[in-house]
Amino acid sequence: MSARRPSLPLRLGVHAAVYLAAATMVFPFLWMVLTSLKTDAEALSPEFSLLPESPRWSNYAEAWTSVELGRFCVNSFLVASVTTLLAGAHNTLAGYAFAKLRFGGRRMLFLLTLATMMLPIQVFFVFAYLIADWAGYVDSLQGLIVPFLASAFGIYYMRQAVAGVPDSLLEAGRLDGMSELEMLWRIVRPTVWPAIAALGIFTFVASWNSFFWPLILIDSRDHKTMPLAIAELSAGIYVHSWPVRMAAATILTAPLVLVFLAFQRAFVRGVALTGLKE
Repeated sequence: MSARRPSLPLRLGVHAAVYLAAATMVFPFLWMVLTSLKTDAEALSPEFSLLPESPRWSNYAEAWTSVELGRFCVNSFLVASVTTLLAGAHNTLAGYAFAKLRFGGRRMLFLLTLATMMLPIQVFFVFAYLIADWAGYVDSLQGLIVPFLASAFGIYYMRQAVAGVPDSLLEAGRLDGMSELEMLWRIVRPTVWPAIAALGIFTFVASWNSFFWPLILIDSRDHKTMPLAIAELSAGIYVHSWPVRMAAATILTAPLVLVFLAFQRAFVRGVALTGLKE
């Protein structure tokens, strides 16, 4: 027998709840964008007004030039892009090893990797800073990249995705004389590319939005990233206009929205793919 279809009132109620939840998430972003187009008087007016009387696009130009956001945007894009590419490669390699290779201590090593997810992020930053200082990466873009070339979450995520690849495909590859790297590139990669894309979105967003680690590691202005620049604006060091601050925050958020819109199908498929395995 086919499952009984929910009643119309129940379906309407579920849809209404979903749309209401989505609205609560979209409204702060919409408020930020609309405030960025207002004048100072409109933004500070005690009367509620959602839409600006006349959009003030010059707020974006002022936000861009007041703290030289262009330089910080290049730093953030470079760090986020390189981190995403290298972390995707390392996490995929580790996930493949844990999912498909057989070696001594594999289960124990995987459990130890997962155990690191239970540590507070502040503990990780202590050891990361000591290693960065030893390697000479303090106050450098390398220091923002190297500690995040692999993560317990990324390894676990890719392990779950690779576990769904049939072993028969890999056995056929071995019979054809393919190496492990060749099978990973030619067989596994095309199968789990949605999971790789989804992990790439997670990594890019985390790296782009990272604030606490750059705040600890970076001292010079030349190596600062966008979140640090936005923090200086928010503190009123360079400008005191709330619309200009909201314009800077919108500039910070826009690349993340574009990345998600560009890869949203792969993101959904990747999340669904990794959720099918135990």
